[in-house]
Amino acid sequence: MGLETDGLRLFILAAEKLNISAAGRDLGFAPAVSSAKLAKLEQSIGADLLHRSTRKVSLSLEGSEFLPYAREIVAQEDAARAVLGQRDAEATGTLRFTAPSTFSQLYIAPILPEFFKAHPNVKLDLRLSDIRLNLIEGSFDLALRNAVLCDSSMKGRKLADDTRILCASPAYLEVFGTPATPDDLKKHHLIGFQDASPRELVSQSGEKGIFDPQSASNRLVVDDGMALKLTTLAGSGISSNSLWSVARDLAEGNLVRVLPDYRMAEETVLWLMYPHTNVLSAKVKVFMDFLLKHIGRNPPWQATSS
Repeated sequence: MGLETDGLRLFILAAEKLNISAAGRDLGFAPAVSSAKLAKLEQSIGADLLHRSTRKVSLSLEGSEFLPYAREIVAQEDAARAVLGQRDAEATGTLRFTAPSTFSQLYIAPILPEFFKAHPNVKLDLRLSDIRLNLIEGSFDLALRNAVLCDSSMKGRKLADDTRILCASPAYLEVFGTPATPDDLKKHHLIGFQDASPRELVSQSGEKGIFDPQSASNRLVVDDGMALKLTTLAGSGISSNSLWSVARDLAEGNLVRVLPDYRMAEETVLWLMYPHTNVLSAKVKVFMDFLLKHIGRNPPWQATSS
């Protein structure tokens, strides 16, 4: 099955705009040419990719399933042409990016004006959630993920280390006391994130312990990073947080690090990840490079917490 990439580009843009004529105009096609190209693509695929009516255009189920693969085919062609010097790999188009909401609010949103100034032809479609969205099913070009350190075969680039620490508010510690050892945590109110599964702690000297909200005298479970921090600030208990999330609150004295000689044994990393191929479109590459330059080289939370 041979697929004409002009038809694929038109389909991708029409799926974003939900307007075939507007998508065609952006690519320099007359309305009749646009309709013909889409019809030819659908004939090649053997399915209706778009539902058309006199009032609106919508993606069909087959179109939704095919869209991420269409993006991948086009990205591969762009990368190949760029390597061969056949096309100026200018960063253009819409980039779909998913990332944790708390991190994005603190560190990505404030620097976006600078990105748009440098790359005016790139549009960002940001989907911010602490629930991990599927890259392929969601047709995402790029995702920010915090995960256990992986080997070099991982399709993505490391943005920064994701150090996890325990902390509580001064008001909470004044009432309930400050734990001296991991065993003391069993007597405290612990706040867990999502599954509240146990996390192993290790000290600088190699001693081990457990942070286990399920075994605590009282526990609270949340599924949102900002809610985790806010409930900790309010004095609800002791929680495990990423250093990037609480660095400013620690510096200002709103939070206190608990068991400072201990850290989470599981080494997690902030990764910029993209779908399984090694192909990077220009728009993805420039956005990754921008985040690495403004966040990855000198993580702002390290300066705040030092």
